[in-house]
Amino acid sequence: MITRFAPSPTGPLHLGHAYSALLAYDMARAAGGTFLLRIEDIDSTRSRPEWEAQIYDDLAWLGITWDAPPMRQSDRLPAYRDALQTLWARGLLYPCTCTRRDITAAASAPQEGAEPVYGPDGLVYPGTCRPDTPPTAPFPEDVALRLNMGAALTSLASSGFSFHETGQDRDEDILFTAKELQTQIGDIVLSRRDFPGSYHLSVVLDDAAQGITHVIRGEDLFEATQIHVILQRLLGLPTPIYNHHHLIRDENGKRLAKRDDARAIAKYRAEGATREDIRRLVGL
Repeated sequence: MITRFAPSPTGPLHLGHAYSALLAYDMARAAGGTFLLRIEDIDSTRSRPEWEAQIYDDLAWLGITWDAPPMRQSDRLPAYRDALQTLWARGLLYPCTCTRRDITAAASAPQEGAEPVYGPDGLVYPGTCRPDTPPTAPFPEDVALRLNMGAALTSLASSGFSFHETGQDRDEDILFTAKELQTQIGDIVLSRRDFPGSYHLSVVLDDAAQGITHVIRGEDLFEATQIHVILQRLLGLPTPIYNHHHLIRDENGKRLAKRDDARAIAKYRAEGATREDIRRLVGL
């Protein structure tokens, strides 16, 4: 078993992060496996060295150790670019110049009374920039790239897909169809104009590069796993076992976010809490 914790250095770790990290760490140690750390600094505008340093400090304080030097996404740009070029050469990507406002306007336009469809990335892209035939131009620079989901599914020649889920007292295969992918997820962005990659692409490539066998993460990413399975199939990568755990929420039932400094691990530490106190607070 190889698990990982993959925080972003864009703010302080909070109780939700502690739960996810401890769960992945405990599972690996109980199985005599490996626990790895990955720093997802894909958002260069918000990532800060001081937050990365705080991640290491908070995890060490929680008693968490990792079994190899941390992987940093900012060191992985060539791998993301190579994958994009591969998909481009296969005719599975196309440039997109739409803004969020453009997408909202197009998706909200009356289409036989149909309501706009929302997927894991928000509004399902209405296909405004999708070409009728695969682009033949050289790999483009400094432009957003979308996956042509229809072409991708055609290349895989399969009407159904699955992944194994063990979270929330489950132990079952989750099935989904090609039709669902086209109607409920659509042409997702795989590369931004200012960065050669996206969360979906990078997490798939990074999990494979680290040999992750079990992905432990929040239930808010459950639906996005369909995207990751398709990318794994397209790129010839293994599909890990997934465990999507419940989220730690505040007293109003709202999920914690980086802005919830009141529940930051560093604040509990400053107030004299112990690591055992944190475990109790998150239900471990």
